[in-house]
Amino acid sequence: MTPVSAVRDALLDAAYDAVLAGDWDRARMADVARAAGVSRQTLYNEFGSKDGLAEAMAWRQTERFLAEVDRALDEKLNPDAAASVAAAVRRTLELAHDDPLIKAVLTSARDAQLLPFLTTRAEPLLDAARDRFVARVTSYWPDLSLREVRTVAEIVVRLTVSHVVLPTEPPETTAATAALIVTKMLSPAPTEGPR
Repeated sequence: MTPVSAVRDALLDAAYDAVLAGDWDRARMADVARAAGVSRQTLYNEFGSKDGLAEAMAWRQTERFLAEVDRALDEKLNPDAAASVAAAVRRTLELAHDDPLIKAVLTSARDAQLLPFLTTRAEPLLDAARDRFVARVTSYWPDLSLREVRTVAEIVVRLTVSHVVLPTEPPETTAATAALIVTKMLSPAPTEGPR
């Protein structure tokens, strides 16, 4: 018997392949199940619906991105939080630019069912990215205000996702903007000397 995680991965891989082929809107659950080598009922048992399958695919891709961002942050760890965050934002945008699933979702009018997972239905993914950002930043720089880190995380994550969906600047420019936000919002206020 095949382990559940292997079946889940096979189904997510088959769904991913359908998106890359430009067939997601037309793909039937039976087609995805057949491509994964399981029954349609197994697919429904695992994900409930095509929408549930799409959401699971988005989560898996988000987790892959966040793991890569963590690696980038670890590799570029710098005493300066702004430089480290800029490195992570730049890595995210570079990954998104080269990611076949994101390209397929953003460029295929036929696969419009998936675009909301990057836009109007992205809240759970944004929350996960924000929470990961907060955890990483506060673990490296524990003296920073948690409330301020959460605010900065919200801004930086939303900035990054907006540039994933509609890049208007090169990754290094957006990364510099993120660094500026971190510097302005998380740097201690200068203390006034005697007058």
